[in-house]
Amino acid sequence: MENVSIKEFYKTMFGDTVYQHDSFLESKNSNDLGHFNVFDTAKFYYSGNKKSEMTYNRRLYYKISLIRGKNLVEFADKTVIIEKQGILFATPKIPYRYTPQAPEQSGFFCVFTTDFLSRSKTGLLIDELPIYQPNSDFVYQLNDEQYNEMEAIFRKMNAELSSDYAFKYDLLRNYVLELIHAGQRLKPMEIAATTTNAATRISSLFIELLERQFPVESDAHVMQLKTPVDFAKALGIHINHLNKVLKETTGRRTTEIINGRIAEEARILLKQTQWNVSEIAFALGFDEVAHFSNFFKKYTSLSPSKYRN
Repeated sequence: MENVSIKEFYKTMFGDTVYQHDSFLESKNSNDLGHFNVFDTAKFYYSGNKKSEMTYNRRLYYKISLIRGKNLVEFADKTVIIEKQGILFATPKIPYRYTPQAPEQSGFFCVFTTDFLSRSKTGLLIDELPIYQPNSDFVYQLNDEQYNEMEAIFRKMNAELSSDYAFKYDLLRNYVLELIHAGQRLKPMEIAATTTNAATRISSLFIELLERQFPVESDAHVMQLKTPVDFAKALGIHINHLNKVLKETTGRRTTEIINGRIAEEARILLKQTQWNVSEIAFALGFDEVAHFSNFFKKYTSLSPSKYRN
């Protein structure tokens, strides 16, 4: 699972022509406005651009997709099937995979960065909205009336983006917020995934997130994910559910797995580097050397210095 930036999104969509996506971003982005863009799905994906299937990644931007066509969406511990038409509210908090299940796909989607909907511009913090919480059901089925209402908003955004109206980005923010508030009124979709498949996926993603932090190759490295809560947030699930899944699939507690891997890396660094104990402690996420020494002794029965010697 990779972290995909807005720039990498365009590179994936437009191919390896660096000039094309770099110049595109420069023309569509500013430090004051943040980034926003909207696409007609049928025109975009079926006019020589990349296929619409998306791998299971964490995207470092927000995306709202109005979907017409059968699709499979996998996120957190859930799998849902959009049978005919629906809407998806993607957040950097929740990794997901999106797979079309039918050849005919249409609709619209917009992408935007955190800066585009910052509190200073909207008076609210987007991550505080219910629809963007890690435990949110962020995919919804739509009936014909709901689809048409949201399609009308997307068409307004599409038209406004190409206008020369001086305050168009303020208007576009209002359209985005209108979509978000409409989405928060919708009923969650029925979950289609089996517990086994979801548990296996979560367990695999957890191990991948953990292992991605190793090996530690610089004493300036600092672990970003250190606690079960950190991993639960990164996976977009509740900590209790993560604990339950890992216990079922591995037979071990979340803390036990994390600490075991950190202890293993500590042994490697003590034997294979010349870093002092405080540098190793810092790289592995310990603020105090004493805390690291106590931790290491718990797992090896030796102090770091004695183990090294």
